[in-house]
Amino acid sequence: MTTETTNTPLHHSRRFGPGGWETGLGHALMILASLICVFPIYWMIVTSLRPENAIFSTRLWPDAASLDNYAYALKAVPITQMLVNTFIVSIAVTVIQIFTGILAAYGFSRWKFRGSAILFAAVALTWLVPLQVVMIPNYLLVARMGMIDTLGALILPHFASAFAIMLLAQSMRSFPTEVIEAAHMDGANHAHILWHVIVPNLRGTIASLAILIFITTWNEYFWPLLLTRSPENSVIQIGLQMFITSEGTQWGPLMAASTMASLPILLVYLVLQRQVIASFMKSGLR
Repeated sequence: MTTETTNTPLHHSRRFGPGGWETGLGHALMILASLICVFPIYWMIVTSLRPENAIFSTRLWPDAASLDNYAYALKAVPITQMLVNTFIVSIAVTVIQIFTGILAAYGFSRWKFRGSAILFAAVALTWLVPLQVVMIPNYLLVARMGMIDTLGALILPHFASAFAIMLLAQSMRSFPTEVIEAAHMDGANHAHILWHVIVPNLRGTIASLAILIFITTWNEYFWPLLLTRSPENSVIQIGLQMFITSEGTQWGPLMAASTMASLPILLVYLVLQRQVIASFMKSGLR
C-alpha cells in the first residue's frame, strides 16, 4: 500500500514586525519631520547668500551666491563684540547656576530638616513664575546698584535656577546611599562626598543641564533689551533687532547675522545631542 504525501503550501500571515513596511513608513515620517525642522535653517543660510535683488526668490539655491550680506552685517553692527558678550554671559550664567544648583540640590536631597519639603516646594513654584512678573523688580534692583548697561546686570539675576535645583536633586536622591555611608565611614566630610563622590557620577546630567542653560541664556532677548543701552555692551539677540527699522527690514543682512548667531549654538548641540538625550532618558527611567 502506497501512501502519497501531498505538500500543502503554508500561507504565512503578514504580521507587523521589524523590517516590514511599517518600519519603512516610520523612517519616512522621521525623515520628513527632520526635513521640516531643518528647512528653516537651510532657508536662512540660503537667503543670507542671495543678493538684495533676489532676496524673495523661491529657488532652493541662489544663482550667484555672495557674501556681501555678511560683510555688510559685520560693518553695520558690532556683531563680533556682541558674540563675545553673549558667550561671556552664557558661560558665566551656566557655571554659576550649575554651582549653586549642586549645592542646593545636595542640601535638599541629603539633609532632612523641619520645613525642608515646604522650602523645596517654594523653590519649585518659582519655576512657574513668568519672567514678566519679576522683570520690573529685578530691573529696579539692578538700577539701584548702578549696573545698567553692563554685562554683570545680565548675569546677576540668574545666580540660581529652580529647574537646575530640581533636576540635580532628583538625580542625587537616586544616588546609592550605601556609597555615601561608606564614604562617611572612611572619614569623608560632606564637601568631599559631594565633589569627589556624587558629582563625578552625575557628569552626564550636569553636562546636559549645562547645555540647556547655555542655550537658554544665549537665546535670551527681553532681559538684555531692558538693560542694555550701547551696542558694545549688548548681546547678539539685540544686534539682530537692529536690522529691523521703521524703514523696513534688511532681510539679507538679518539672515547673515542670524546665521552667525545660530552657528555656535547649533554646533554645540549637534556635537553633544546624544549626551543630552541619553541623560534625560536615564533620568526618566530612574
